[in-house]
Amino acid sequence: MAAPGAVTGDVVIHQGDNLEVARSLPAGAFTVVYLDPPFNTGRERTRAVETVTWARDAEGETDAATRRGFHGRDYERLRGDLRTYDDRFDDYWGFLEPRLVEAWRLLADDGTLYLHLDYREVHYAKVLLDALVGREHFLNEIVWAYDYGGKTRRRWPPKHDTILVYVKDPTRYWFDADAVDREPYMAPGLVTPEKAARGKLPTDVWWHTIVPTTGREKTGYPTQKPEGVLRRIVAASSRPGDTVLDLFAGSGTTGAVAAALGRHAVLVDDNPEAIAVMRARMPRARLATDVP
Repeated sequence: MAAPGAVTGDVVIHQGDNLEVARSLPAGAFTVVYLDPPFNTGRERTRAVETVTWARDAEGETDAATRRGFHGRDYERLRGDLRTYDDRFDDYWGFLEPRLVEAWRLLADDGTLYLHLDYREVHYAKVLLDALVGREHFLNEIVWAYDYGGKTRRRWPPKHDTILVYVKDPTRYWFDADAVDREPYMAPGLVTPEKAARGKLPTDVWWHTIVPTTGREKTGYPTQKPEGVLRRIVAASSRPGDTVLDLFAGSGTTGAVAAALGRHAVLVDDNPEAIAVMRARMPRARLATDVP
């Protein structure tokens, strides 16, 4: 929550298909773009598969048969290779790819893209994003580890998500380590008392509980992410007054955190339940239809 007297940011909520909304937004407008898409769990999808026609050939003409990445990399061959490993590949990535393309267009020159997935898709996403935007734009792989809920005894229980981090310009992206919350040292006896009291900067492995069922921030939305995880992302990769974007906003955690930190936020979701949860959670937020 915002400190007393703190300046809070504006939050604008769009209800609708996030690809259509993204295409209506101005390029380079967002310092942070956070994407938490539905995980490809094998359940049947009902969305129509969409095609991408943004590639150009050597003469600058659109060539959908040989799509290429933002830096001219051959992309269609990569898709074909991955399709041989998973016959559901086109269904999921046909939905997600055009949204990644738009997210990259919307990212500011000093901006950072966070893509939140689980173990089923993250390895495909890493290879595909490297091809789409260039491996040199990859910054981090964050592992968010938690220990809550049921545990299978038939394998190692999966208790983490992965967040891939890409920067628009590797030479000028914004990252403020001093703005990030600190963690206790795992072996405080090995550091000075002053360091132990201050805590250490988080690494790329974040131990953080999921939203507790009886917690203050619980909204009841099934895929809600904890504020602590989003607070680190927004605090590290944006400044007060910057604008962040969440195309799969769900319960609105990104907007709630951004506003409390003095950032502005644009949230998009087509689920009426999500819109209702966000409006109850953030009474000051405005619907895009109400914005002049």
